[in-house]
Amino acid sequence: MDAKIIFWLVFTALTALVLYLNVKHGILLDESTRKTKKPYSYSRTQLTWWTVIILSGFVTVILKYQEIPTLTEGILILLGISAATSMAARITDNSDQDQTNTKNLIQNLPGDNFLIDILSDSSGVSIHRLQAVLFNLVIGFWFIQKTLANIADPTLNMANILPDIETNNLILMGLSAGTYAALKTTENKGVTEKDTATKDSKKDEDNEIDSEIDNEIPPVG
Repeated sequence: MDAKIIFWLVFTALTALVLYLNVKHGILLDESTRKTKKPYSYSRTQLTWWTVIILSGFVTVILKYQEIPTLTEGILILLGISAATSMAARITDNSDQDQTNTKNLIQNLPGDNFLIDILSDSSGVSIHRLQAVLFNLVIGFWFIQKTLANIADPTLNMANILPDIETNNLILMGLSAGTYAALKTTENKGVTEKDTATKDSKKDEDNEIDSEIDNEIPPVG
C-alpha cells in the first residue's frame, strides 16, 4: 500500500480515537468544576495535535518498512514543549481552583465552541493565543508535508525519514508556549481580586448593619 495512504489512514484513526476519548472523558477540555459545556483547552489541544502528527508518521514508517524510525532531537524537544505547556496550564488551573469562590473562574465558565475557547482568555480572543495557534498549524502542516515526501523515498535511512525541526523554529514555539503559560497565570487574577473585594465590601455592610441594630436597641434598666 502507498505510504501516503497509510499515513492518512493512521492519522484518521488517531483523530477518531481522540474525538471518542474527548466525548467520553474530555481529554481536550479544561480542568473545570462544570458538569456540562466545559471549555476546550489550548494546551491540551496543542499536545494532542503534535502527538497525532508525529505518531502518524512513526506508525506509517513501521508499517511500510518494518523498521522503527529515529525520533530526532527537534521532535523530542517539540513534544517536550507541548507537554510542559500542558503541565503548566494544569498546575495553574488546579491552583486557581483552591480559591474560596471558584464559580467565576475562566475555566469554570461555559465554553462557546472549540475555536473560540482555545483562542480566548479572560479578555476574549487574544493575540498571543492566535499567534501560538497559527504557528502550530503552519509548522504542523509543514511537518506533515515533509513526512509524506520522506516516507515515499525509500533511499532515506531511518535516522532522516522523520523531518527534524530547526533550532530557530523550536525557539519560536518555546517563546509562544512560554508567553501562553505566563499570561495564563494572570487570567483569573482579576476574578479572584474582585471576589475578595466583594466579600470585604459585604463584610463591611454586615458590620454597619449590626452596628445600626445595636444603636437602635434601647438600653435595659
